[in-house]
Amino acid sequence: MLEPIPAKRILVIRLGALGDVVRTRFAFAGLRELWPAAQIDWLVEDRAAAGLVGLPGLSQRVEVPRRRLRARHPWVALATLREFARELRSRDYDLSIDFHGVLRSAFLAWSARIPVRVGYAAPIAKEGSHWLQTTSAPVEARHVSRFERNAALVRFLGGAVPAQPHVLELDPAREQLFAGLPARFALVHPGTSPKTGYKRWEADRFAAVARELFTRAGVETRVAFGPVAGEREAARAVVAAAGGAAELAPPTESLAEFLALLRRASLFVGCDSGPMHLASLAGTPVVAIFGPTDPVENAPSATIPHRIVRVDVGCNPCREGCPARACMRAVEPEAVSQAALALLDGPARGI
Repeated sequence: MLEPIPAKRILVIRLGALGDVVRTRFAFAGLRELWPAAQIDWLVEDRAAAGLVGLPGLSQRVEVPRRRLRARHPWVALATLREFARELRSRDYDLSIDFHGVLRSAFLAWSARIPVRVGYAAPIAKEGSHWLQTTSAPVEARHVSRFERNAALVRFLGGAVPAQPHVLELDPAREQLFAGLPARFALVHPGTSPKTGYKRWEADRFAAVARELFTRAGVETRVAFGPVAGEREAARAVVAAAGGAAELAPPTESLAEFLALLRRASLFVGCDSGPMHLASLAGTPVVAIFGPTDPVENAPSATIPHRIVRVDVGCNPCREGCPARACMRAVEPEAVSQAALALLDGPARGI
């Protein structure tokens, strides 16, 4: 554990992706308690910045212009990097805390000339990023959830992560958008990010779960979708196969609205994805369907009731997934239905 670091302007770094940003925000309350009077900003890629909506105690989001930094023309990318580094330097941070632990996150803190740069030690720190830090946390590289790994960095700094996350701050008007939904319903989200289609479960299997929940518990299903290509079509396929047990969820125009929808739900059912971790943030019980991804590292938050449903097929977990998707096809609807019914039979959840 470090001696307390005096700091007035702090930059928290977790660039992306959405689910990782959401998991890291659980640790933020511990930092705010360590530095109650400091300005604490968060460096995040523009495509994942919405994951910080409603975060209590956050001073500012500082968005990395990811697309311009990855421009095809190298001079555009270089000019963007120089301009962004100058902007970061102008903010005069005296401490950075890097939860991302890769070269680009460490480089941005270094290029901003932040005098105290804290992050993980290797092997958690990847790509040699620890060489650009001034202090590396020797966090034990155990097989633990990302929530626990983030909490370990906060403990190294002398703080603690609360057992329960701070209440999500949302505009009450957003929650009223969904007042007409049933008192109890399951929210299914069949999509994943565009690059992780190998983590998706088939629409007919989600539909089978919806039919079971309606037949055995009288619980209707609403099927959500986002702006990712193919998600609306996948949601419609679930509804079409559900035989009246499911309907499309009301469309949501922002992440804040989706969080409000999650808060109204009695249960979330989905794959390892950003929406699954958003359900944890909203306090909604989760049934998570896992195939190729690590069920320990990527588990939902321990602060909410949840069940992980997966089948060991001998080659999972893996890093990349494969076209065969044997691990996802091995998960049967009955196992998911049983997990969902068990959570629905648990203590009533306030809305």
